[in-house]
Amino acid sequence: MKPFKSQVFQGSLKKKHYFEGWYFKHVSRDLQHVYAFIPGISLTEEDSHAFIQVINGITGKSYYVQYPLNKFIWEKDRLFIRVGDSVFTEKLVSLSIQDPLINIFGQLTYTGLTPLPKTILSPGIMGWYSYVPFMECYHGVVSANHNIKGGIVINDISTDFTGGKGYIEKDWGTSFPETWIWMHANSFSQKDVSVFLSIAKIPWLGNFFIGFIAFICINGRFYRFATYNHSVLKKVERKDEQLLVDLENKHLRLHLETETQLSGELRAPAFGSMTRRIKESIDAVLHVTFYDRNNKVIFKGSSKRAGLEISGNIFDYL
Repeated sequence: MKPFKSQVFQGSLKKKHYFEGWYFKHVSRDLQHVYAFIPGISLTEEDSHAFIQVINGITGKSYYVQYPLNKFIWEKDRLFIRVGDSVFTEKLVSLSIQDPLINIFGQLTYTGLTPLPKTILSPGIMGWYSYVPFMECYHGVVSANHNIKGGIVINDISTDFTGGKGYIEKDWGTSFPETWIWMHANSFSQKDVSVFLSIAKIPWLGNFFIGFIAFICINGRFYRFATYNHSVLKKVERKDEQLLVDLENKHLRLHLETETQLSGELRAPAFGSMTRRIKESIDAVLHVTFYDRNNKVIFKGSSKRAGLEISGNIFDYL
């Protein structure tokens, strides 16, 4: 495992009951087009393979394109993933996907990447948990916010993403958590704002705990709220299609409200096998209010085309 290089391939093709996947999200400048591409591998005794998942955030339609494992190529010291004829790096994605249901070609390049700062005690978004060798699932944030240039052709329809916003994260391990909440948004009217939250039921030494990691990034500066830095999850409440979350630490408070729009179905890992089905919206709306210790508003804004997953019965444990 490489805690300081969580963006690179962490695994080995010899593993069993293992998965690893990268999440590349793209929102066009006019907010009319949203696509996420998820390259990865699933290693099981019965059906080891590589894959690219595609989700259209506007329609909710998703696709799972499977490849032989030998079509998965990577580099050790940088983010470079090739699945079939498609390439995924920190600087670009080059897509060449031919499938009976979807054909995608084109290249999107990235500038102004916003990586999470790294320290010895906190080499990634998971803090010191990044070093724990028996976690069920590890999470990494590659870029909280960046600019996109280029376009793609999807089933003979051209889509221009120049001037749009991008986001990259990843997961690896044996399984996704039993239950979780995840959200991300960076399509605010203020150009350099990105917000991320994950709350999950984490297995731990024969028991479990509810852990959370979150940040708001403003002009390249990250403000973190997490289990490992003594922040507190003050409220998690669901009202119909609305989700309310409040996080606090000694100095700051973050209030989040989401409104769910269309959802698409994605495959998720269970003991390495991509057999679990989850719902993800990347067409939600996220309202954010960020306060200092004196309750003064540091930032207030809303983002369309936000990502949101609510999987399982997480509210039973809160």
